[in-house]
Amino acid sequence: MATIFQGDTVVESFGVTRVYHVDQIDVHALRGVNFKIHKGEFVALMGRSGSGKTTLMNIIGGLDHPTEGQVILFGNDISKMADRKLTELRRASIGFVFQSFALMPTMSAFENVELPLRMLGLHRRQRRQRAMECLELVGLTRWAKHRPQEMSGGQQQRVAIARALVNSPGLILADEPTGELDSTTGRGILDLFRTVVQEEHVTILMTSHDPVVQEMVDYTYRMADGTITNER
Repeated sequence: MATIFQGDTVVESFGVTRVYHVDQIDVHALRGVNFKIHKGEFVALMGRSGSGKTTLMNIIGGLDHPTEGQVILFGNDISKMADRKLTELRRASIGFVFQSFALMPTMSAFENVELPLRMLGLHRRQRRQRAMECLELVGLTRWAKHRPQEMSGGQQQRVAIARALVNSPGLILADEPTGELDSTTGRGILDLFRTVVQEEHVTILMTSHDPVVQEMVDYTYRMADGTITNER
């Protein structure tokens, strides 16, 4: 279930471009992106809407493919990996956190967190133990039986983080995770991410346009017009 990987570099990209064809027009979302993330880091992709940060994150997560270039994830070149193998790698090694929480509304917090383990076919006792561990980490054990509509936005995002952690991924990708939260709640989520990095030894890459994020992360990549504007 946990990611097995030897080495310090979790993600590395080389000359990644992404071109979309819209109404016979080429839209260049990414223009030769090179960057690297090391194991155990909390890294942010910062930039305005349309800068390319979400496109880059989707390519790293195997939800999209680069037009040109190479992406190495846990030592695997995923740029041209077959969809089935990419799905298996993603399911076993990556956790996703979205701005809109993306929780199942008819399921309790516990059931939402447990769901990825059901998909992996784990025994009921293992599923329960790990799901409760993750709910405890995000401070929501008392809310395990509550459904999303009975929780605040901050609590729902904590459930989403617990769900992302439950399969012990090596990498969590968080796309604007504080975008729908007030500033105080958002800062609490960033504090939680820092705790997750320290206690779960997971690498986190998040997108954001909130300047507060820069105070909380280990490193910030800035993006504009499909390129990274600062070097490491």
